[in-house]
Amino acid sequence: MSPRGRPSRKQRARPVGAIAERREFVVSGSGERLDKIIAAQYPEFSRARVQQLIEAGCVDVDGLEAASSLRPSVGARVVVRVPEVRAPRVDPVRLDLPVLFEDSSLLVIDKPAGLAVHPGAGGEGETVVHGLLHQVADLRGVGGELRPGIVHRLDKDTSGCLVVAKTEPALRALQAQFKARSVEKRYRALVHGAPPDSGELDTLIARHATDRKRFSTKVRAGRRAVTRFTVLARSAFAAWLDVELLTGRTHQIRAHFADAGWPLFCDKLYGGVRREGPSAPELVRKAAAALGRQGLHAFRLAFDHPVTGKRLACEAPLPGDIQAALAILGLAK
Repeated sequence: MSPRGRPSRKQRARPVGAIAERREFVVSGSGERLDKIIAAQYPEFSRARVQQLIEAGCVDVDGLEAASSLRPSVGARVVVRVPEVRAPRVDPVRLDLPVLFEDSSLLVIDKPAGLAVHPGAGGEGETVVHGLLHQVADLRGVGGELRPGIVHRLDKDTSGCLVVAKTEPALRALQAQFKARSVEKRYRALVHGAPPDSGELDTLIARHATDRKRFSTKVRAGRRAVTRFTVLARSAFAAWLDVELLTGRTHQIRAHFADAGWPLFCDKLYGGVRREGPSAPELVRKAAAALGRQGLHAFRLAFDHPVTGKRLACEAPLPGDIQAALAILGLAK
């Protein structure tokens, strides 16, 4: 980086490829870093992604390339050029994904925890899509290269029911049901604290103001998120919940319960792990060690079959890690 806060010659020489989109805005306030200003202007970009664009020479301030640390003045004109992202080819991998239901139109799998649903732009790691391409014939042409057949998603560390379309008509019909909120989505959640016996969380949700990886319900503007829950069992330190999603926002359950004071067990992003340290009760520490990932399982999925119209319901059995944690906490039945 040059002393004047401009990118180095090495940075300026870095190739960025074809430009897919050009965005432009005028800075309305002073004192903030450039990367923070852009991330606030375009919340769909994480701050890390903004920094990548700046380092690649894709951001100009008043016609000159700038560094992330630059603090532009009021009235400065910022131009952001977004390069095209070339999707990597996804090759089939034998993962033997557990199948709960399958016919010629769709299948419902029991997604294991620790497996992302689809690859990101970088294509790193094995995902559900890699396994589906091995298990399902002719899936590659349904819905795109990176997300063939994918109707909805689960977080990487969430286990349970995931429906996959085998044909384009089935994909469109299932996506329409999710959009219309006619799909029943029930989860099981292991949380810290003492939530009431039942309740409904109805809030706005949006990306967190300072941590772009998280979402928050403590916002003035956002999308509506509705979560209903019932306590199935409780102990002095934890509760085992049946959860129904009436909307399907990113991280909805995790953000709702964390903001209400009942974070999921082993949830690093939303604070659950902070209640599992050396000063935590022994049973809590043992249960967290047995679980090792966020305590969330997509237990039940019900929808109208896109061809027959009949209601189809699938339930995924509780995985061993959750069963072990429940037993330690005295919540198993």
